[in-house]
Amino acid sequence: MTKVAFFGHDAGDAAIRRRVQAMQDDGVSVTGFMMRRKDDVAADWDNVDLGKTRDGAFVQRVLRIFSGARVATRSKEKLAAVDVIYARNLDMLACAFLAKRHTKLDTPVIYESLDVHRLLTREDFIGKALRWVEKSLLRRTIGLVVSSPAFLANHFEKHYPGLYTPFLIENRLAAGSDFGPRPAVEHGDAPKDDGRFVLGWVGNLRCERSFGLLCDLADQFPDTLEIRLHGQPARNEIPVFEPKIDARPNMTFAGRYRSPEDLSTIYDGLDMVWAGDFMEAGYNSVWLLPNRIYEGGYFATPAIAPKETETAAWIEQKACGFTISEPLSETLPNLIAAVMHDRSGLESYRKRLLELPNEVFIQPKGFFSEVLARALAGARSR
Repeated sequence: MTKVAFFGHDAGDAAIRRRVQAMQDDGVSVTGFMMRRKDDVAADWDNVDLGKTRDGAFVQRVLRIFSGARVATRSKEKLAAVDVIYARNLDMLACAFLAKRHTKLDTPVIYESLDVHRLLTREDFIGKALRWVEKSLLRRTIGLVVSSPAFLANHFEKHYPGLYTPFLIENRLAAGSDFGPRPAVEHGDAPKDDGRFVLGWVGNLRCERSFGLLCDLADQFPDTLEIRLHGQPARNEIPVFEPKIDARPNMTFAGRYRSPEDLSTIYDGLDMVWAGDFMEAGYNSVWLLPNRIYEGGYFATPAIAPKETETAAWIEQKACGFTISEPLSETLPNLIAAVMHDRSGLESYRKRLLELPNEVFIQPKGFFSEVLARALAGARSR
């Protein structure tokens, strides 16, 4: 059994839970060395708490790298017992290497980068300094895991060619998770609830432009469209959130949810899901492949994404959803109006999603353990 020390940024994060589940599905033993964003986090794995951080608190997160490494050092026996360290995000990669230094261990490290932070794309001193740090740490790893090929093409290959061994692990559902069966093929053409068409925004609600577009949609279709938001809003990105929702009778916010346990109920209540992101426009937002296209795809809920993004390319390649061009303030309401008038296109995409194999949306068992084996084998052959 391969033993992994997982350095994670938030033990309560749904994506962290999904990654741990995928590891455990493949027979990997996981010991977490993780920060947390809330006080009431109960991890479903052996976890060493490295302290609390806050969303958007960059300086505090940097300081937590050093304090977290000292905490991890106190659990040297657990750290020494693993075969490989798996570090998610640049701050946790730095924390992992610092903990290695304190404990004088030579355990190999894998870097998982599922977002390229906006600071890493800057051309000023801060951006160059952070890329220097990332380059220095990356060259000492045995593997780089990304969730989208666009991260490799637009960031890692641009700045660090030849310094890493890449592995693509998309944001698919973990095979052993309790997300339930896929819906039946027959669906019909009736709106979801109360005669309204239902559009959802699910997951990390961090994009102020997306929020504004959805608020405008709610205003334009007050009697025929319902907007449902599920997840955790990023208060530093969307400072005024609940008041704008409360001002619109056809908008609802359900708050945080359990993933994957609540996904079936959430997506069963949606006709379409919004998959746009502009928080880091031109960079990370263009390159990413979000969780909601895999979750929604599994539950046959077509997505909408802006063109000229990796998400739109994914949707178009699989012919399973809607893509729209700028100006979105015009094309998005036009699309919604057209689909509400004639649901045949929506139902066609829904049937297409159900025709796609489960592996498009669910990570097969054995996939993650194979990545670990290849990374470790490559390290031994150096």
